[in-house]
Amino acid sequence: MPITRHDRAAARDLSRAATLPLALRLASASLLALGLALAATQVEAQEASVSDETAETAATDGVIRSHGYAYFGNLKYPSDFDQLSYVNPDAPKGGELVIATTGTFDSMNPYARQGRAYIYSIFPYESLFADSVSNETLPADDREGAYGLLAESVEYDEGKTYAIFHLRPEAKFSDGTPVTAEDVVFTHNLFLEQGLPSYSSAVKERVPNAEVIDEHTVRFDFAEGVSRRSLVDQVGGTPVFQKKWFDDTGARLDESRLETPPGSGPWLIDDVVPNRRIVLKRNPDYWGADLPINKGRHNYDTIRVEFFGDTTAAFEAFKAGTISYRTESSSRLWATAYDFPAVTRGDVIMEEIPDGNPPAATGFVFNLGVDKLQDRRVREAITLAYNFEWTNASLQYGLYEQRASFAQDTDLQATGVPEGRELEILQSLGDTVPEEMLTEPAIMPHTSSEDRLTDRGNIRTAGRLLEEAGWTVGDDGVRRNEAGETLTLRIPLASNSDPTVQSIHETFAENLSALGIEAQIENMDPSQYSLRTRERDYDMIYDSYAALTGAGTGLRQMYGSEAAEFSLFNPAGLASPLVDALIEVALESESQEEEDAAMMALDRALRWERFQIPMHYSDVSRVAYYRHLQHPEEMPPYAVGVLDFWWIDQDVANELRADGALR
Repeated sequence: MPITRHDRAAARDLSRAATLPLALRLASASLLALGLALAATQVEAQEASVSDETAETAATDGVIRSHGYAYFGNLKYPSDFDQLSYVNPDAPKGGELVIATTGTFDSMNPYARQGRAYIYSIFPYESLFADSVSNETLPADDREGAYGLLAESVEYDEGKTYAIFHLRPEAKFSDGTPVTAEDVVFTHNLFLEQGLPSYSSAVKERVPNAEVIDEHTVRFDFAEGVSRRSLVDQVGGTPVFQKKWFDDTGARLDESRLETPPGSGPWLIDDVVPNRRIVLKRNPDYWGADLPINKGRHNYDTIRVEFFGDTTAAFEAFKAGTISYRTESSSRLWATAYDFPAVTRGDVIMEEIPDGNPPAATGFVFNLGVDKLQDRRVREAITLAYNFEWTNASLQYGLYEQRASFAQDTDLQATGVPEGRELEILQSLGDTVPEEMLTEPAIMPHTSSEDRLTDRGNIRTAGRLLEEAGWTVGDDGVRRNEAGETLTLRIPLASNSDPTVQSIHETFAENLSALGIEAQIENMDPSQYSLRTRERDYDMIYDSYAALTGAGTGLRQMYGSEAAEFSLFNPAGLASPLVDALIEVALESESQEEEDAAMMALDRALRWERFQIPMHYSDVSRVAYYRHLQHPEEMPPYAVGVLDFWWIDQDVANELRADGALR
């Protein structure tokens, strides 16, 4: 379900769904496609983000008219830009990209409440603002801006009480019919009526009206008394469906199905074999192929996704040349398995591409709706049982760093004792803020011994915390409370998870056992796993949250109380008055400096809540691919882009096939 364009950090991780075990929740994960913007520039309060030629218009009549939108700061690209700076505008068209993934799918509708859809099912659809089909940042060198795609321009008042989008008259669906304002309003209402409650309830409150002005003009009005943050890009980032198809078929947004409505994007669904493959083909009649924002992009003739039962089978297919590209999330494979003939011959390239995005907040998540986990001391004790240093050295070949923050390695990461504007914000919230948050440094991960799995000092500290919380150890070594209930943790794990992830679960369970806690690792097929995560039927789960990168209304769905009971984007069910208050401060910020201070305070508060055990991250993307695949020499900082702006050297592809390297 679309949240806002500002959930980019989460989307970056979800685009790696072919290899990341935590992304098995794809039916809901793909709904995060439109994401949280990274706030980086320092500008003055309420500065309109328009190009120089539109600034005069904004100054004369109070209305901003622009080819794009950003809440703070100028757009990187002016209205007359010719291409994105990092693409190869002369990239040849043709060839096939083949990617492997694990798991199953039985639906091509990622917005349904049932069934298991795959993220590639959203590829045919476009929004008023441009977005990458791979769910990475677009443009991949501009973390702030949204640029028109179906809409050639947008206008809004300085108070952002409304937004009017002017559609491109040439935009059309793949069946040749035009994309109209009626389709835009229909889609908006469809999400409100049949979308997930966590999305529809939030948008109904903030966007009370959407209306057709004429065939190519649509207006959205925004509610009084709500944050203006992300409202323009919220409506501009919603995919647009064809009203006629839904009218003719009677299909619903919330039902599982394999049939798909025609989209307006560069890709068509060509072949779907449930649980086996999805094939996309480039639309030769794509209406937007020559737009500046599309030059050098969408270069393959086809993209084929092959589904495998487990990661071992998927990797063997890559070694055999059946698969042409792989994002490697397994540290074990990266460190030990790339010694097969295609690598030694130079036919397969291994590359570490710097990743300028903050990492998603990945780790074991506590279900705060479970009574035994509502005591913060219990969560801290369980956290102490996780040994990152040993895990990284023994299971992950030392390839990772430990994440400390929800805004890791950014200017928003809370450090030390709060001071300056951050301290003022926290003090303004009164008793909502625990005293220790004002006087003690931001919570950092504990350290553990690298030499042995069980760190005795941490286990002793954890034991004392559990005793204080009323969980005592009996003669049988098992923790029980006053009611005689044992301290057990149900942790579901999908059967197609990477072996390293399975080992992390198992060794964590060993340490929990040393504390007298029984960790029940429940292996299950991916479909059952998806159902368990949707219903929040677990005590803990290995999952991720979007990184804190800037203020957006999506913060409420991921970290806020209003949808905590049912939001698919809040696996902990976090509902904290302190977190809610800080989200509101961030959303009401009128300058970049104020927003940054509020986000830093929010990072501090999220870490204090201890609802997730912080685990590993890397500042590079590890990829392996056959050498016929090409990418720009100078890569952009915020996207790998294999599904977006890479291309194929057909001569090299023919050579590899002749040699038997590619199949």
